Amino acid sequence: MAAHRCSYSAFLLIICSLSRFFVADSQETTLTGDNHAAEVDNPQTATETAGQTAEQPAVEEKLWEATEEATPDDADTDKQDTSTPETAAPSSVPQPKDDFQEELVIRPLHSGDIYTSFQFRTLWETDFMRGNKVSHYRLFPKSLGQVISKFSVRELHISFTQGYWRTMQWGQPFLPSPPGAELWVWFQDSVTDVDGTWKELTNVLSGIFCASLNFIDSTNTVQPSASFKPLGIGNVTDHRFLRYATLPREIVCTENLTPWKKLLPCGSKAGLAVLLKSEKLFHSSFHSQAVHIRPVCQDWQCKTTSWELRQTLNVVFDLHTPGQGKREWSLFKMFSRTLTEACPLASSSKIYIDITDNPQGEQFEVSPATPLLGQAMVLGDRRTFSVYDLTHQITFGTVRSLNLLIRWKSSEGDMLRPLLHGERYVAGYGLQTGEIHTLMYNNHPYRSFPVLLLDSVPWYLRLYIHTLTVASKGKDNKPSYIHYQPSKDRVRPHLLEMLVQLPPNSVTEVTVQFERALLKWTEYTPDPNHGFYVGSSVISSLVPSIVAMDTNSTREQPLFSSFFPCKEESSYFVRVYTEPLLVNLPTPDFSMPYNVICLTCTVVAVGYGSLYNLLTRSFQIEEPSPGLAKRIANIIRKMRGVPPL
Repeated sequence: MAAHRCSYSAFLLIICSLSRFFVADSQETTLTGDNHAAEVDNPQTATETAGQTAEQPAVEEKLWEATEEATPDDADTDKQDTSTPETAAPSSVPQPKDDFQEELVIRPLHSGDIYTSFQFRTLWETDFMRGNKVSHYRLFPKSLGQVISKFSVRELHISFTQGYWRTMQWGQPFLPSPPGAELWVWFQDSVTDVDGTWKELTNVLSGIFCASLNFIDSTNTVQPSASFKPLGIGNVTDHRFLRYATLPREIVCTENLTPWKKLLPCGSKAGLAVLLKSEKLFHSSFHSQAVHIRPVCQDWQCKTTSWELRQTLNVVFDLHTPGQGKREWSLFKMFSRTLTEACPLASSSKIYIDITDNPQGEQFEVSPATPLLGQAMVLGDRRTFSVYDLTHQITFGTVRSLNLLIRWKSSEGDMLRPLLHGERYVAGYGLQTGEIHTLMYNNHPYRSFPVLLLDSVPWYLRLYIHTLTVASKGKDNKPSYIHYQPSKDRVRPHLLEMLVQLPPNSVTEVTVQFERALLKWTEYTPDPNHGFYVGSSVISSLVPSIVAMDTNSTREQPLFSSFFPCKEESSYFVRVYTEPLLVNLPTPDFSMPYNVICLTCTVVAVGYGSLYNLLTRSFQIEEPSPGLAKRIANIIRKMRGVPPL
């Protein structure tokens, strides 16, 4: 019996050992499979980890080995391709359909001011044009995706700007914009009622960006015939589906910046967006925020398309605004914050510092220094940049914080004048007639080029189009194309488009006379004596380039040099905005209604009130009241039953 029990116990011990072995083996197999599945489900994380492992030792090398055509992104791509062939993601792993990139460009100006430009780009491989309803949003903001889908929008461009860009002092901006609010939209050809869709779209955008876009109506909306060509793909050339409007009096404040930051994948919690502190951004000489949506090609054959959302923020910090007056700038001084990490959802996060005018460090000093340098074609010129890649931990150093410092050494040096520049002003005296003068400067020493001028004038300035004159160097300059749409009172504004050839090294002046209209008293603004704003003129042109431009729009390049498509190697596209006009109109004395009301009320109260009282009052004869003795006697007589006296 004892032997039987021992054999039975040994048999149970063997079974338990085998079961434990099989369970451990199955757990190990399951864990390995789960890890593999996680890597397949998130290929972007796996690729980034492999790329960072291979790139960290390569960052310490000096990457100034590119040719004249190379860009910072090309250098990074080449380095990755040559150093990590074995860590590349397998071709069977599906790539994500959306991508997010962020970058900051810092350009020190010769005046001591500093120009900073933020750009955030989101690419999404989806198709809104076929009417497909998209329910899943990852990086692309859902509010804008629903707007594109509902209103059949092909392209949308909106900007909010406070201040005027001083072209002759600061040069050309990366993305120009007029003071106030600007909105221009291309609709798809399937839209039947463009005006009704435009009105609904402006109301929706007014709620998204907390702006006064709902004041856009037919009186400040125009339909250009040649300006504002589509920037994205597509063959839409019918300008019936284009609408353009400006609000030059729009004030930009924190209420506009907050919803703009919420459109970013990381918001203002990580990445470059942590620098967007409103009290610092609005305490500057110029700030402009914009949103651009357009369809783009993913490859040079354009077999696959994507929707591009580009959010830009341009700020110019004045040297004397902080009150210190020192020619020294840092991230903490400009934004009151430093950088600690890149946005986890961004595939690229970089900072570019323009050192073209400072090749040997004579003008200013940048610290901490970086060995990563690159070149890019910007507005017809080859620029050199110091590149800081935030996706590498070595960029932040041992303190895990990046605070770039720019310290000026010398104030010498002059900025090259931009080749194209525009100005506008109002001439004349009195409150009946006047003249609008538009000046267009061609600073090229020996090349002439055509420009397209767009001018939208409100209906209460009645233009005398027969007085239109265009002169260059004291001679008449006949435009090769003129499109003029007269205004209708309280219905639509004037629209004037001209194609003018600018001679080399010249100033072309466009003059037109106008007459001021007298508005109804309900049409005046709350402060009519301040004046009425007229939107900026728009000058578009293909300016001759100093060096050959790259026409391949699908090539990897910095965001700030790849927005406007370039179809010619010898020229680049430029859009220039003039100053908005402030025009005084015949304004009545609004104190007179108060005086009239007071006088009328006095006349009514004294004159008509007395007459009405005499006509409606009824007169009755009343006997004088008896004395005290007589009243006492009547009471006694009443008690006795005797008639009163």
